[in-house]
Amino acid sequence: MKTDWSGYHQDKDYLRAKIWSLLKHQAASIGDPFGHIPNFVGAQLAAERLATLPIWQQAKTIKCNPDSAQIPVRMRALQEGKRLYMAVPRLTDDRCFVELTAEDLQRQNISISESAIARKALTCGRLVSFAEMKPIDLVIVGCVAVTRNGGRTGKGAGFADLELAMLTEFGLVQIDTPIITTVHPLQIVEDLRLQMQAHDWALNWIVTAQEIIETNTSYPRPIGLNWDSIRPEQLEKIPILRKLREQLTNKK
Repeated sequence: MKTDWSGYHQDKDYLRAKIWSLLKHQAASIGDPFGHIPNFVGAQLAAERLATLPIWQQAKTIKCNPDSAQIPVRMRALQEGKRLYMAVPRLTDDRCFVELTAEDLQRQNISISESAIARKALTCGRLVSFAEMKPIDLVIVGCVAVTRNGGRTGKGAGFADLELAMLTEFGLVQIDTPIITTVHPLQIVEDLRLQMQAHDWALNWIVTAQEIIETNTSYPRPIGLNWDSIRPEQLEKIPILRKLREQLTNKK
């Protein structure tokens, strides 16, 4: 099955299709997984297990992806009084993150469970520029497939990698900021099945409903935006990328 982002890496396209099919046939996904970061059976339990990690408990500011699979993670963050940043889906706004806090939601008389849904977060949260954001203590990303040595792939659009690279450029994500995902066990594959590239961001932790995996990854972390790896259609469709490129060009 082809998606909007098929055709860039054939091996990853094949792997994603296999995982989506497996989740569907094993009744492990909630809704149709194809073409998405799949929502999975056990997502709530995985979020609860994630919350037992000291790095979660100590984090005051969290960045999380907007997908349905991580609704329980976003809800938990807000319930525990953490500042939550969620990327605007497809990064379609110059201010490409939404800031949510329990305090702001209470002031608007909006429930935390409502605001954890991405489309509601966009209306009740505050769109922020990089300059307005606080440093991030912990990053949660959505994945289609992962490996125990820290490899990951999303749905193929490259949004998570771009977000992290831009946050690094602005000093909001550091070389040691932990990167975590919650997935179904069926999404964990053998290390050799998922080849990482220079612009890919590896995982430090993988959490399922049943276990917590510290990857101790040896993949090097990108140090910012790799303009050579940014595709023409990404520049065309993501306003903040064009803006950043103009700023860099003007500095030269």
